[in-house]
Amino acid sequence: MNKNFLYKLAFIVATVLFFLFGIFGVPKSFSRQGLIAAVSDHIHLGLDLSGGTHLILQVQVNDAVNVVAQDSMEVLKEQLRKQKIDYADISQPDSQNNPERLVLKGVQPAARLDLLSIVQEKLPEYDITSGADNSWNLSIKPAMLADMKRKAVTQAIETIRGRIDALGVSEPTIEEHGLGDYQILVQLPGVDDPARVKDIMQNTAMLEIKLVLGGPYPSEQAALQDKGGVLPQDAILRPGKAGSGPQGEGPQWYLLSRVSAVSGKDLRDARPSTDQNGQPDVSFTLTGDGGRKFYAFTSAHVKEPLAIVLDNKVQSVATIDEAIGDSGIIKGRFTEQEVKDQSMVLRSGALPASIKYLEEQTVGPSLGAESIRSGVTATIIGMVAVLIFMLVYYRGAGINADLALIMNLIILLGFLGWSTIAGVNVALTLPGIAGVILTVGMGVDSNVLIFERIREELRNGKTPPSAVDQGFSHAWITIVDTHVTTIVSALILFLFGTGPVKGFATTLTFGLLANLFTAVFVSRFIFDWVLSRKQRGEALSI
Repeated sequence: MNKNFLYKLAFIVATVLFFLFGIFGVPKSFSRQGLIAAVSDHIHLGLDLSGGTHLILQVQVNDAVNVVAQDSMEVLKEQLRKQKIDYADISQPDSQNNPERLVLKGVQPAARLDLLSIVQEKLPEYDITSGADNSWNLSIKPAMLADMKRKAVTQAIETIRGRIDALGVSEPTIEEHGLGDYQILVQLPGVDDPARVKDIMQNTAMLEIKLVLGGPYPSEQAALQDKGGVLPQDAILRPGKAGSGPQGEGPQWYLLSRVSAVSGKDLRDARPSTDQNGQPDVSFTLTGDGGRKFYAFTSAHVKEPLAIVLDNKVQSVATIDEAIGDSGIIKGRFTEQEVKDQSMVLRSGALPASIKYLEEQTVGPSLGAESIRSGVTATIIGMVAVLIFMLVYYRGAGINADLALIMNLIILLGFLGWSTIAGVNVALTLPGIAGVILTVGMGVDSNVLIFERIREELRNGKTPPSAVDQGFSHAWITIVDTHVTTIVSALILFLFGTGPVKGFATTLTFGLLANLFTAVFVSRFIFDWVLSRKQRGEALSI
């Protein structure tokens, strides 16, 4: 055997060992259970095989735009006061559908240039146009608006990922869902009771500390009656958690300052704790800037009531006895589990907008196990049938094809194993098993093309070495053409498909790449090795 053969043989053996290591690693034992455990550690199963929860969420991006609009209204009010520009009202005509639009009324024509200067310097993201009766329309620029909504989805994905990771869910899939606007795909293997996970994910965790201007009231109507039916411009009405105030149980409403002393963006940390009576609560720590703001605020409002608001609901109300620095406590008659969950959610950051559940599917582990059995059975039956057919129909050359197919399967499974070792989440799904089976079919198709071409050359009177050489040369273009077109289709499925479809596209793509190597390089090596051992003129078994 010449050196060229030895180099090729060494390369093929090294490739097989490399991908076998990807499948098994170093097994703790070579028993059946040990090998199964090694494969399970290296090849992760998708949601449909391992069981778990599949969710599609939609980010209500207008909520994020609303926050920007509210902040912009406060900035505009402050600047108008500083410039001593009189106005009648600033409002959002349609906060639900067009939150990006503000209307300013009652500005005199003489203040036009000053108003335009304020918007240009302090609110550069807004376009401003004049309207009827001394009114002005402000609207967020289209490019800025699209960017805000896109960032809201990205931030929501990162926040949800942080919360799911804190729960200890292994190999979750959290990504943008390409089949709808502002949608997120969440797949949680091993989670078959999603109620608690859903609560944690959809909790916006918006922490605010506000001054109490009135209350508690027994109802929203009572609060409005106390203020003559109209709330002050700088005040908002918020419901209180039962037992949050001095009147004990029952519904309660509070009139709060619109502007917060500190908010969730000023939060540094949040941890479960207990009060002097051993009741669970949440202690929080503010950033340096947040602590300074909080100290200045509480210094100016000693002996006044302060409300801790979480997700627009008053959790507790307490009187400021003295100036408070960079820490505080959230009380609210929490259970220990609620305290742990709330602390975790606060640490992970607030969602930029609320989320809506569009789809929910739960796959039980028993159904996943049945899918594995069915998929593996189908793969084995299909593989064995193909191997037998190739042996019967192509005789000695069928052994060549069978070895190439087995190596193709080893490379494909080894790729899944190495992706886990590399930290890339490529899981084997039920459609992925279908991709494996299809790869076997494509591998057979490549061998059939080559073998039939070799047979044709032999019938034309070519010698076996010449027939093999011509067979591979002529079949090569056809094989590349069929594989490239199928890989392009698989890539399109991967780019635009959901999780299961991506699993099919992944195994199919890499299986086809492996098939190009095995059907052409490995099969050609085996033919050349067989021919090197035959006498001149001896027939080829094909």
